[in-house]
Amino acid sequence: MTGHEARGAVEAVWRMESARIVGALARYTGDFTLAEDLAQEALAEALVSWSVNGVPAQPVGWLLTTGRRRAIDMFRRLAARDEKYTLLARELAEEAPGADVLFNPEAIDDDVLALMFISCHPVLSKEARLALTLRVVGGMGSDEIAAAFLVPVPTIQARITRAKKTLAAARVPFALPEGHEVAERLGSVLQVVYLIFTEGSFASGGDEWIRPDLASEARRLARVLVRLAPEPEVFGLLALLELTAARFPARLDASERPVLLEDQDRRLWDQSAIRRGRAALARAVGAGRGLGAYGLQASIAECHAVARSVRETDWQRIVILYEALGRLTPSPIIELNRAVAVAMASGPAAGLALVDAITSRGELAGSHLLPAIRGEMLIRLGRRDEARSALLQAIELCGNAAERAALERKLDVGSGPRRQPPL
Repeated sequence: MTGHEARGAVEAVWRMESARIVGALARYTGDFTLAEDLAQEALAEALVSWSVNGVPAQPVGWLLTTGRRRAIDMFRRLAARDEKYTLLARELAEEAPGADVLFNPEAIDDDVLALMFISCHPVLSKEARLALTLRVVGGMGSDEIAAAFLVPVPTIQARITRAKKTLAAARVPFALPEGHEVAERLGSVLQVVYLIFTEGSFASGGDEWIRPDLASEARRLARVLVRLAPEPEVFGLLALLELTAARFPARLDASERPVLLEDQDRRLWDQSAIRRGRAALARAVGAGRGLGAYGLQASIAECHAVARSVRETDWQRIVILYEALGRLTPSPIIELNRAVAVAMASGPAAGLALVDAITSRGELAGSHLLPAIRGEMLIRLGRRDEARSALLQAIELCGNAAERAALERKLDVGSGPRRQPPL
């Protein structure tokens, strides 16, 4: 096997099984930071060994056994300094050889869930949670994460290193949280998965409008999470991601240019994703606890998914859902989205009044979304000069090249009013 083939095999195993490998090693050693380092060392050894000896019959077991041996070696070196390490090294050495002790099927789910809770621990910054989750749960390399979030590789590496040091300094144990901490920490996990998907669905910068790989990774994490923690809001998040991703095939034209909702060919929407999303939403609703923020957003996405056209969409229901969402999690972005729905349900003048109220409060001053949506509503009202001014402002603020190009095309307001604002 060539070195290139070995690298491909290592990367494939790591992408699929990284969470279980790191989780098993963390349970084994009781140290999350050490486990991640041991896993990386095992990968480095696999690159050399597999290119010479070929891929083993049980590659995950091979990596776990290698990581285990590295742990034993390290603990033996430290044994003279600390009686605790002496005891652990003896216990590790006395266990049956192989990876069975590590890769206990009964503990796998708890391992992965604990890993997700640790990667999204509240002591870490939002940026650190994103990077660490993609690294240790998603199995992505530093270069992939850096490319996804348009930052230099050293920046991502520094975030991951700092995150691990923070977890170690805070003495965060490798264990599932208990009692009230579960709901508190689960919210952090859901937020990280949601943020990863949002960046994949609407890229904040760069040349691409959608990053399907990043969005797919978020959906994969959500599917893992709903299996490990089948709570209503977890089903709500999965439903939102599936229903939103269902529109991906129609969001770009043949030239990779953005296509707004009103112009999309709904026959291209992924019906399988819609069915999965609606099934997950039904599970959230069926719990009988009322929908949370993700469940409400999924309900809005469902309104779009079942409508045959923009005109036939139940905009009144969407307005009500946004009102409920705004009461649950107040946000100027939610208010802006509600204004869009109001414009569709009651006319652009009603929507514009809400947009102007957001503007007067000074909210979203640095966002391109506010002037972009305002410009759309002004076009529908026939106020072309004001619309052009708003769109120029949106173009100046927009950080994504594809979306900026779409806004530039709208500057030709002489072609007549559009039927709806962007969604």
